[in-house]
Amino acid sequence: MKMIREKIDVQSEGLHPTFHDITEKVKEIVAGTGIKTGMCVIYSHHTTCSVMIQECSHDKTYFGLEYLQQDLCNLMEKLVPTCRVENQYMHPGPKHVEFGDSVGEPGPWTSLNTDAHLRSCIFGRSETIIIEDGKPDLGEFGHTYFIDWDQVRARKRSIQIAVMGE
Repeated sequence: MKMIREKIDVQSEGLHPTFHDITEKVKEIVAGTGIKTGMCVIYSHHTTCSVMIQECSHDKTYFGLEYLQQDLCNLMEKLVPTCRVENQYMHPGPKHVEFGDSVGEPGPWTSLNTDAHLRSCIFGRSETIIIEDGKPDLGEFGHTYFIDWDQVRARKRSIQIAVMGE
């Protein structure tokens, strides 16, 4: 059995959830491993991000979100409203804000991302895809998306890819 680990870097925009269609990059990574049968795990170590497999809806809003992505954001806004002010949620408390300061966060406002943490909990931070005939088996309509739910600022994110098999 062989295992290959790769990384995809993306740039999130901030001010709204950022969706990255990483389907083609994942296919390239899988093809480059030479593995014909196995599994591909796509994982985010960022606790405010998710990985999901979903249909591409092709049509886009004026702001560039696919319609299905906008529908998902609308639903999340109802279930887990965007954190706009301190004390909207219990998290972050004073100890967490102090911790953020100690690790170099640009300001206490960067901790106002509780909604992103909760959304990530709902959708999860990884997906596992079966590899068949050297390709990820995503079905006819499946696309792989990395979602950065954290809206407080733009930043670079890394997506971990592990491909295992024969």
